[in-house]
Amino acid sequence: MTTTLDEVMAELTALEDPRMRAVNERHGDDHGVNLTRLRAVAKRLKTQQELARELWATGDTAARLLALLVCRPKEFGRDELDAMLREARVPKVHDWLVNYVVKKSRSAPELRQAWFADPDPVVASAGWALTTERVVKAPGEQDLPALLDLIEARMADAPDRLQWAMNECLAQIGITSPEHRARAIGIGERLRVLEDYPTSPGCTSPYAPTWIAEMVRRQEPAAT
Repeated sequence: MTTTLDEVMAELTALEDPRMRAVNERHGDDHGVNLTRLRAVAKRLKTQQELARELWATGDTAARLLALLVCRPKEFGRDELDAMLREARVPKVHDWLVNYVVKKSRSAPELRQAWFADPDPVVASAGWALTTERVVKAPGEQDLPALLDLIEARMADAPDRLQWAMNECLAQIGITSPEHRARAIGIGERLRVLEDYPTSPGCTSPYAPTWIAEMVRRQEPAAT
């Protein structure tokens, strides 16, 4: 039995929690739906590409997050994904779109190159996120010294979302490429980006030198 858009939107409205919205809005996410409950709705609906497109078209943040959970990433075309990303100004929607959909799409390599140098820093942050994935999965295919040059020159003054994406790339270069580790740590120490970022107990700081050191330590074989 097919679920209609109106039925899903009514269910999302019923799940809205004002207290959850207040918490989310502090992070720029304008919705009040608990993500565990949202995932439960997606699990029940299963994959429905046309419903996903209808949910996205509403412009509602909770509906768009649900759309990204029930869609078929490979059925989106390059131009469609580009348009979706440029509409995705809410941080959680942007993050899920890149990680759950674009990375699984056939257009990811082309979009990575197109977005990387985009003048819109939010769009460029997506290009950097896709580049970071390639740094981790295929470091030999990337010009890591050139990436480090760009990070060293631009990260300190980059807008928040782009700065965060560039910092993650810096950290992953240091973690996955021993030959570039010292330079990555040195760049992090000089720029001091996210050095004072509040970090919960048990979590790793996003400050690149600390992040790199901790991840490398975890990869080392335990002493016998």
